[in-house]
Amino acid sequence: MSDNVLKVATYNANSIRVRLEQVLDWLRREEADVLCIQETKVQDQDFPAGPIRDAGYHVVFRGQKAYAGVAIISREEPQEVAFGLNGDGPRLMRAVIRGITVVNTYVPQGRSPDSEHFQYKLGWFGRLRAFFERHYSLDEQLLWMGDFNVAPEPIDVYNPKRLRNHVDFHPEARAALERVREWGFVDVFRRHHPDETGQYTYWDYRARNPVERGIGWRVDHIWATEPLARQSTRAWIDVEARLVERPSDHTFLVAEFAL
Repeated sequence: MSDNVLKVATYNANSIRVRLEQVLDWLRREEADVLCIQETKVQDQDFPAGPIRDAGYHVVFRGQKAYAGVAIISREEPQEVAFGLNGDGPRLMRAVIRGITVVNTYVPQGRSPDSEHFQYKLGWFGRLRAFFERHYSLDEQLLWMGDFNVAPEPIDVYNPKRLRNHVDFHPEARAALERVREWGFVDVFRRHHPDETGQYTYWDYRARNPVERGIGWRVDHIWATEPLARQSTRAWIDVEARLVERPSDHTFLVAEFAL
């Protein structure tokens, strides 16, 4: 991309080793400057960093076997790399790239509303709000990207009435996410597509032809502080990447900024 344009994306790979060629193909085609990946599902010693670096990118990562895990792939070498939210290393990482702070998160899913896992998810959002308050200010250029495991609004799910009590659309989960947004974030995708329905980043494997039938969720997000959000020029969801052979159940969400 041009030095005056920053192209960023987020993608839940559901195993970076399984989707490695898809990620590399996508990077070759889209020439993104920054790609945040979640659910890498691999220990650090087994992360496929070599092919990514051979493709001309830098990569930093933190993971564990079988679940969770985050990575940031970037054209420029990331600075000030740090991991974790009070010990949750495989779920949050941050770096400074081209002078912009990038925070990549894989928010806990929550399992079921009556479980301790759901309470942990709600608490995680509370700690995340405190994390942003502690480390950053509203006048900074800050990007928060990743799989938030929450669809914020009724237009972000295919059937809001039926899904009301799902952990990724539950009123308490949406309220917890909203409290983080209120700190000072702008939903970059909705800045450019404020009222569009049927805009999803995740489609369940278990549903038959979910993409074609529109059975999806918008749970992957690119949010920015207002100074950076004002510089966003467009944002879109790459639905075609969900239709390739052996896809992730998520796809790429992309945004561009004029710097």
